[in-house]
Amino acid sequence: MFPYYPINDFGPVMKGMVIGGLGIFHVFLAQFAIGGGMLLCYFQWRDNKYGDRLARRFVDGYFRWLVLVSFVTGALTGVAMWLTTIQISPRTIGLMVDEFHWLWATEWTFFCVEVASGYAFYRYAKILDGKTRLLLLQIYAVAAWMSLFWINGILSWQLTPGGWLEDRSIWAGFFNATFWPSLIYRTLASMAIAGLVAALVVNVASGFSADERWTLVRRVFWFLAPMALMPVVGGWYLAVLPADSRGWVMGGSIAMTLFFTLGAGASLLIGAYAIAMFARPKLFVNGATAAMLCVLAFAATAGGEFVREGVRKPYTVRHTLYSNSITNDEVAYFREVGCVTNDPYPLINASSYPTDQLVLGARVFRMQCSICHTMDGANGVMHLAGTWSIDQLRLNIAKLQYTKPFMPPFAGTPEELEALVQLVRWEHEGRPGEWDTSDDETVLRHIADSLAKAGTQSMIPRP
Repeated sequence: MFPYYPINDFGPVMKGMVIGGLGIFHVFLAQFAIGGGMLLCYFQWRDNKYGDRLARRFVDGYFRWLVLVSFVTGALTGVAMWLTTIQISPRTIGLMVDEFHWLWATEWTFFCVEVASGYAFYRYAKILDGKTRLLLLQIYAVAAWMSLFWINGILSWQLTPGGWLEDRSIWAGFFNATFWPSLIYRTLASMAIAGLVAALVVNVASGFSADERWTLVRRVFWFLAPMALMPVVGGWYLAVLPADSRGWVMGGSIAMTLFFTLGAGASLLIGAYAIAMFARPKLFVNGATAAMLCVLAFAATAGGEFVREGVRKPYTVRHTLYSNSITNDEVAYFREVGCVTNDPYPLINASSYPTDQLVLGARVFRMQCSICHTMDGANGVMHLAGTWSIDQLRLNIAKLQYTKPFMPPFAGTPEELEALVQLVRWEHEGRPGEWDTSDDETVLRHIADSLAKAGTQSMIPRP
């Protein structure tokens, strides 16, 4: 029995945008916290090694910002991510928890260590000796990075599950083809974000003279030096992507190409500014420039996360679960029995549809389309297909995996497909109060033939 879940509606906002926007914000905060732990270890080491009192003042001041952002806002957005995910794609997150529950538990353990060590430092740092301070910061930094380590393996598994597809081996899925390049890239990004945020904090914080600000900014900018490796690691990541996913980035999907360009361009600008800092010893980064660079870092994070999510299409877990939470086998099943025949959840505002066929179409849209599309809002069907003729709609939806290879095949009966077509036409005509029901047997047979010719498999080849 297919597991039906209640589906929330966000009006003109695409469901993917809700979780994507929240995810980008959360990832930026999390990577800042990871890099921030490393940066604090470096400055505490300078205090212990050279008696650098400026470094100690920086640690005591900057860490309060780190606690505020990563422990409070970061923790809240983390909880919000789980809450949002189970409302939008519960079957995907359910599969991830089922397969990797012990690894999730391991990650949560490291997160608990991160929180405990961080708060211990925040509470007692001023009365501790230098070695103990450094130890607490090292525990924090290692725990934060290990949290990234475990999450990275689970997220990269969604795109490149590798040997997990054959024998459901947890470790084959975890240490997948994109595991190492994505882990290294995220580590480098974390260091860069921490350096940029630190430069901003140094400029806005009170208590530092102009010379002290100059000294601190020069030191934190060394954390941007590893960005020189980003093009190499990024190229490695692209090289190990499945060919179809790489094709979306390299021009196959305009949106993914644009966001990839955004991420790469923003990273390039940050790297160029870092090079200028190293080449010109007297160059100083003021608050406005630091803020601009932080915005660029956020843009780079947004571009990277959009591409990471997008290149999985038409899957949320490659070759296992489509974006609409339907499996390959279930496509064939729904072609026989219908995708909403056993759906127990009522349709909101069902009375606003003038015919039962339009109600059926709306339920099919909710089930198969609404995760990635709205009707006339963001990524709206009206904007994408509203002007198609009725025959174009029938043929293109029946052969959806051919029409748009990054979309899953239609999983439903000819009657459900025709109901969806009529819904699109009705919406295009301005939702009139009366609408004729389309039940021509010749039309339904033609749709059935088109569905049979299209088959039930994605166009994405399985390895």
